[in-house]
Amino acid sequence: MRAVIVAAGVAFIVSLLTTPIAIRVFSALKAGQPIRSLGLASNQGKTGTPTMGGVAFIFATVLAYVAGHVALTTLPERQIAQEEPTMTAFVLLGLFVCCGAVGFLDDFLKVRRRNSDGLSAKGKLLGQAVVGAGFGIVALYFVSTNGQTVASEHISLIRDISWLDVGKFGSVLVFVFVITALSNGVNLTDGLDGLATGASMLVFAAYALIGFWQYRHWCADAAYVRSNDYCYEVRDPLEIAMIAAAASAACLGFLWWNTSPARIFMGDVGSLALGALIGGLAVATRTTLLAIVIGGLFVLITVTWVIQIVSFRTTGRRVFRMVPLHHHFELAGWSEVNIVIRFWIIAGVGVAAGLSLFYAEFLTATG
Repeated sequence: MRAVIVAAGVAFIVSLLTTPIAIRVFSALKAGQPIRSLGLASNQGKTGTPTMGGVAFIFATVLAYVAGHVALTTLPERQIAQEEPTMTAFVLLGLFVCCGAVGFLDDFLKVRRRNSDGLSAKGKLLGQAVVGAGFGIVALYFVSTNGQTVASEHISLIRDISWLDVGKFGSVLVFVFVITALSNGVNLTDGLDGLATGASMLVFAAYALIGFWQYRHWCADAAYVRSNDYCYEVRDPLEIAMIAAAASAACLGFLWWNTSPARIFMGDVGSLALGALIGGLAVATRTTLLAIVIGGLFVLITVTWVIQIVSFRTTGRRVFRMVPLHHHFELAGWSEVNIVIRFWIIAGVGVAAGLSLFYAEFLTATG
C-alpha cells in the first residue's frame, strides 16, 4: 500500500510542478492549439493556448512508477512483489508512451501547419493499431515464471469468462480493439477544459482500487491462498495499482492548470495516451467488459458520435446539434463549466457502478 501511495504522491508533485514548465516551453515554441471556428462559446479566446501538455503527466507517471519501485526495495510488499520492473509495467507504460507518441506526431503536424489537420484519421488509427498489436503480442506470448501472461485468451468481465475463449490470435485482435476504442473515446471527450483530464483521473482511481484489491486477494500470494479458496488470476496486480494510482495523481496535478480557463491543453499526445492506458488496465485486470461501465462517459460520447455519423450518412439528418456530445449541450446554451462538472458526475457514476459490480462479484463468490 505504501508503495502505491509513494507512486501517487510523486506523480502528483511532478505533474503539478512540471506542467508550468511545459506551458512556458510550448508557449516559447509557439505550439499553440489551432482552434476550428465552429461558433462555439468555448472556442472564444482559446486560440494560441499551448498544447501537447500531456507530455507532463506521461513523464510524471513514468517517474512515479520508478519511485514506487524504489519504495518496494525497502517495504514489506516486496515479499510477494517483484522488485524488478515487470512485463505488466512494460506493456502498460509502453502503451501509455507509444500511443502518446502517435498523438505527439498528430499535434506536431497541427502546430506546424497552423491548422487542425494533423494525421489523417486512417493514419492515426494505423498508429494506434500498430502499437496495440505490438504490445498485445507481448501481453499474450510472454509468460511469467508462474505461467501468467499480462492478457488472457478469454474475454473477461470481472474475471475471465471460461466459455469465451478466443485463442491467442483472437485475444490480440481484442486487445487492439480495446486500445483503439478507448484511446479514441478519450480523444473525442477531450474538447472542453478539464473534461477528459478529470474523467480519466476518476477511471484511473478505480483501477488503482481494483489492482490493489486483486493484490490483496492474489493467487500468487501463498499466505492468502492457504486460508482462502477465492483469489484473482492476474499478473503483477501491485504493478497495476501503482501505475493506475500514479496516472490518476498525475492527472490531478495536470488538472490544476488544465481546468477552465485552461493554461495548457493535453493535446492528442495526452488523450491518446490516457485512453490506451485505460484499455491496458482493463485487459491486465481481466475487466475488459467492465470497462464499458467504468469508462461509461467515454463510451457514451463515442456511441453518440457513431449514432450521429450513421444517421447523417444514411438519412441526411442529425440526431444531435453537434458531436462530440458536449458540444451539443454547448449549442443548447449550457456553460462550459456546467457541462464539465455534470459530465464529471456521469463519469463518477460509471466508476461507482463499475466498482460496485466488481465488489458484488467478490461478495457473491465468497459469501
